[in-house]
Amino acid sequence: MSTENKTRVVTTYRLSEMKARGEKISMLTAYDFSMAKILDEAGIDVILVGDSAANVMAGHRTTVPITLDHMIYHAQSVVRAVNRALVVVDLPFGTYQGNSKQALASAIRIMKETEADAVKMEGGEEILESVQRILSAGIPVMGHLGLTPQSIHKFGTYTVRAREEEEAKKLVKDALILEQAGCFGIVLEKIPASLAERVASQTKIPMIGIGAGNGVDGQVLVVHDMLGINKDFSPRFLRRYADLYTTMKGAFEQYIGDVKSGDFPSNKEQYME
Repeated sequence: MSTENKTRVVTTYRLSEMKARGEKISMLTAYDFSMAKILDEAGIDVILVGDSAANVMAGHRTTVPITLDHMIYHAQSVVRAVNRALVVVDLPFGTYQGNSKQALASAIRIMKETEADAVKMEGGEEILESVQRILSAGIPVMGHLGLTPQSIHKFGTYTVRAREEEEAKKLVKDALILEQAGCFGIVLEKIPASLAERVASQTKIPMIGIGAGNGVDGQVLVVHDMLGINKDFSPRFLRRYADLYTTMKGAFEQYIGDVKSGDFPSNKEQYME
């Protein structure tokens, strides 16, 4: 990546420029200051403060339990570290579905209290009123279609979505609805690669895939998964770029051993009179 691309601030408009010229968009999650600082300095385009914090930070089985206050806390921590990347924050379950006034209030809280750049929402036509109300306030919205983890209790499984023709048609329709409403991009999660490529070709806004193949405009992963910190999650779409679980566990074991043996701290690691 060139020096200019690493330093130029990423905006929603710049993402549309990237799609237009065929430049892939990189996106990863972050939930704290230290991780976000490393990601930003590495040159990531978009940082998602995901409701996946419910899983990797708090240990919940689903994303449903995380609250708006929790998301604001994580987003505040991330934004303090970021100078370049676009920061997108998930609106958590229960803060926008079925009530557009509550949706706007939730989005306003995130924007005012975190100074993030945008919010992300799961769903298509069924949340259109909430999307429109948030957009009317000048708040950028990213959509999320396909596998929508906040609806896990409705579907009952994390299997690939939109394999059947009816559901595939609805997904394409929803993507076009969200684009027409004014969303600046959409995450497509765990859908057939051919369908994702078709959606990306029919839309002018960026489609960011997670388990959606390589025919989209960018990719997103959960940072704990791609770093190998989380060893219990191994879907087909995940590529592990490190094995930090083993590295960190080894460091902890060495520290424990050094403390038990009296090797740490050494004379060089203590203050003398």
